[in-house]
Amino acid sequence: MPSPAPPIYLRLNANYPRVAVTGRLVSAGIAAACLVLLLVAASLVPSSSGVGTHMALGLQQCQFLARTGLPCPGCGMTTSFSWFVRGNIEASLYVQPMGCVLALLVGATFWAAIYVAVSGRPAYRLAQRIPPRYYLWYLPSLAIVAWAWKIWIRVHRVDGWH
Repeated sequence: MPSPAPPIYLRLNANYPRVAVTGRLVSAGIAAACLVLLLVAASLVPSSSGVGTHMALGLQQCQFLARTGLPCPGCGMTTSFSWFVRGNIEASLYVQPMGCVLALLVGATFWAAIYVAVSGRPAYRLAQRIPPRYYLWYLPSLAIVAWAWKIWIRVHRVDGWH
């Protein structure tokens, strides 16, 4: 006898009713916001220095970096997103590891929101399968390690950091 399908693949039942029209519209809005974020990243030319790509959007330079000489926890995020959407995962990880992870999560959120908006099936069935330790422990830890990485490559003047 074949093994039963995992619960995520089972058809809808009374435990998982369809998402209401308003929920589907919210999901479509979330998908649109994620798509805009990724398209903006695609329209930017990644900075060779690893920071400053956001200045093409008319934003100021990082004041933490300007005043201390060290990158802030968010330095390189826009550059990392810009490399990520171009498919250069290695550069995205190098420039800002947390930015690469966030770009991946934005892409996954886009597809999950499209799934909910089109199918009307709830996404919490998917989210319940991810243990909380992954987003309550690993993501904040990765953010700290990513910041330490940015400081290390800045202090050691690796690549374009002159």
